[in-house]
Amino acid sequence: VLVESLLVFIIVLSVHTVVWDRFSWCSVALAVQAFYVQFKWDQLLQLGGAVFQFRGAANSGLLPASMVIPLLGVVMKERCRAAGIVYFERFGIVVASTGMLLALFLSVLAVGITKPVPTNTCILTGIAGSIIIYTMKHSLTVSEVIEVLEVLLIFVYLSMILLYLLPRCFTPGEALLVLGGLSFVLNQLIKRSLNVIEGRGDPTDFFLLVAVVGVVLLGLFFTVLFIFLDSGTWISSMFFHMMTAVLGLGVIMPWLYRLIQRNPLFWLLQFLFQTQTRLYLLVYWTFLAASACGVVFYQNAKRSSESKKHQASTITRKYFHFIVVATYVPGLIYDRQLLYVAAVLCLAVFIFLEYVRYFRIKPFGQTLRHLLSLFLDERDSGPLILTHIYLLLGMSLPVWLFPRSCAPKGTLPGAGALVPYSGVLAVGVGDTIASVFGSTMGEIKWPGTKKTFEGTMTAIFAQIIAVALILIFDSSVNLNSSYAWILASVSLVSLLEAYTTQIDNLLLPLYLQIMLMA
Repeated sequence: VLVESLLVFIIVLSVHTVVWDRFSWCSVALAVQAFYVQFKWDQLLQLGGAVFQFRGAANSGLLPASMVIPLLGVVMKERCRAAGIVYFERFGIVVASTGMLLALFLSVLAVGITKPVPTNTCILTGIAGSIIIYTMKHSLTVSEVIEVLEVLLIFVYLSMILLYLLPRCFTPGEALLVLGGLSFVLNQLIKRSLNVIEGRGDPTDFFLLVAVVGVVLLGLFFTVLFIFLDSGTWISSMFFHMMTAVLGLGVIMPWLYRLIQRNPLFWLLQFLFQTQTRLYLLVYWTFLAASACGVVFYQNAKRSSESKKHQASTITRKYFHFIVVATYVPGLIYDRQLLYVAAVLCLAVFIFLEYVRYFRIKPFGQTLRHLLSLFLDERDSGPLILTHIYLLLGMSLPVWLFPRSCAPKGTLPGAGALVPYSGVLAVGVGDTIASVFGSTMGEIKWPGTKKTFEGTMTAIFAQIIAVALILIFDSSVNLNSSYAWILASVSLVSLLEAYTTQIDNLLLPLYLQIMLMA
C-alpha cells in the first residue's frame, strides 16, 4: 500500500510540475488526506465495519481511485485551453471539481463511521475540503456548481442502490471510479436531453451516453422485477426478452432519436457501412470475435468431468488480451470513429449477456454460467463477472475520453498523440507481457507482492517496442522528442501494476492517459 501510494504521489506531482495552477494545491491536499483516510477504509474492511460488503483480498484503493477523475479534468482543461476551446476548458474544470468532491465525500463517509473518531484524519480532511471548496468558489459559475452537486447527488443514490444489490463486486476505490463515472454520464445525458439544439453535438457521443445509461437502467429494472419473480423459468425469460425489446424500442430509441434528430437504426447502419475500410474492419472484427468464442469453447472442452474445479491459467486468460490488441490497433490506425461506436456496441452486448448469465435467462443463461466459470479469478468474488467488462472499458476509455474537439487535426502534439493507445499499451501489451513472463520466468519478486521484477521490466521494454511500432505504422503520431516523458510514464504505470490490488484493467490505462495528456 505504501509503494502504491508513493507511485500515485509521484504521478500527481509529475502532472502538476507540467500543469501548475490553483487546482494543483487541491490535488495535492486531496492526495494527502486520501492517503490517511485510505488506512481508515482498510481498517473498516478488515473489521467488517463498512456499511456495504466490498470485494475481499484487496485494500480499499481510495488514493489511486481518488486522483483519477480530478487529474483527468486538469489535463483536459489544460489541453483545451492551449487549443483555445473555452467550452471544453470549462468542462475540464467541472470534471476536476466533481472528481474532488466525490473523493472527498467517500473520505468523509469513512471518517464518519470509524469509531473512535480519528481526530488527526478529521483535521486533514477538513483542511483538504476547505481548500477544495474555496478553489471551487473562485473557479466555478453558479450553473457549474449546480452541475457538480447534481453529480454528487446521483452518486449518493447510485451508491446506495448498486452497492446494496451487488455485494463484494467492488472495493471502495473501484466503486468511486465506476459509480462516479456512471453518475457523470447520467447527468450529462439529462443535461443534454433538456437542452437539445438541432445539429449541435456529435451523434457518436450521444450514442455512448444513451447506451451506457440504457443498459444500466435495464439492469436496475430487472433486478427489482426478479425480486418478485423466479428468473430461471421460461415465462420469466420470455418476459425478460419482451421487456428488453419494449424498453429498447420504446424508451432508448426515442431518447436517442431526440438527441441526434434522425432514426437511430438508419444512422447506425449508414455509419457502419459508410466506407469500404469500415466494411473490411467489421469483417476482420467478426473473425476475431469468432476466434475468442472458439477459445472459450475449446478451453471448456478440455475441462474433464473429474476436474470440475480446474480454472484457466493466467496465460490462457491473456489470449483474450492478445485478441483485444489485434482488435483495437487496426481501428486506431484506420478509423477511430468506427472503433468508438463498435466499442460502445460491444459494451452494451457484454453487459446484456452478463444480465442473461446472472438472472439465468433461458435458453443461454445456464450455458453462459458454465462456460465463463472456467475463467473466474479472485477478483470475481461477487455475483457479477466483471473482469471482461473491465478489459473492454480499459481499452475503450482512452478512445472515448480523447478530447477530439481540442485536437483540430485529430491528434494531440507530442506524447499526447499516444493517448488513444493508452489502453493498448498499459493493458494489451504491458499487463499481458508482465503476467506471461512473470508467471513463467520470473524469480525475483517485488517486496510484499506476487509480481516479479522480470515481469515488470519486460512489460516496460515491450511497451517501448510497441510505441516504436505505432510510430512506424500510424503516420498521424508525431512525438516531437518527448521520449523521456513517455519512458517515465510507461515505467510508473508498470510499477503501479506490480503493486496495486485494484482492477488493473481499469486503473492503468487511465493513469497512462493522464500522464500522456499532461
